[in-house]
Amino acid sequence: MKTLYKIGAATALSTSLFASGAFAGNLAEPVVEPVITPVYSPAPTGEWTGFYSGLNLGYADIDGDGAVDGNDTSYGIHLGYDYDFGKFVLGGELEYDKADVDLNGLANADSIARLKIRGGYDLGRTMIYATAGAARLDTNVGKDTGEFIGVGVAYQVTDRFTVGGELLEHRFDDIGGTALDADATTFNLRGSYRF
Repeated sequence: MKTLYKIGAATALSTSLFASGAFAGNLAEPVVEPVITPVYSPAPTGEWTGFYSGLNLGYADIDGDGAVDGNDTSYGIHLGYDYDFGKFVLGGELEYDKADVDLNGLANADSIARLKIRGGYDLGRTMIYATAGAARLDTNVGKDTGEFIGVGVAYQVTDRFTVGGELLEHRFDDIGGTALDADATTFNLRGSYRF
């Protein structure tokens, strides 16, 4: 009987020690890991509807009659509005480029102002488009209003800022009543802020 009491006591003692070991961690406070919230800027949505304005930096090459030709850098501003119909975007724009193109000493082109209409294909963050409209060339021998056509691309860096490029071909006739005709090719890199 003494052996039975010894075995029972040993069993009870070992069971209570085992059980207390199982509950040992429950009295301590749990460790709470901090939640880290990632910081990010909003991804571009691919939505093109709205007003925009920005700056241009480019190159102008003017070829006129005879020896009247020249090229130089240009810079300017633009302001426009686009409406996104889903896959098609339609818009209008005003643009002004300041230039100082010496046409072999016979004339000097000072600026080109444009009134544009543009239509393009919405590829999400990228838009490719065609554009056309009226352009006014200002030179030291007079002014002329002509037409232009071109192509461009715009890319949304953020939901508000876009970058792009545009290639335009202009035609001017009888500049300032001098019977001087000229073709102008311009290429602009553009940065725009969308409202």
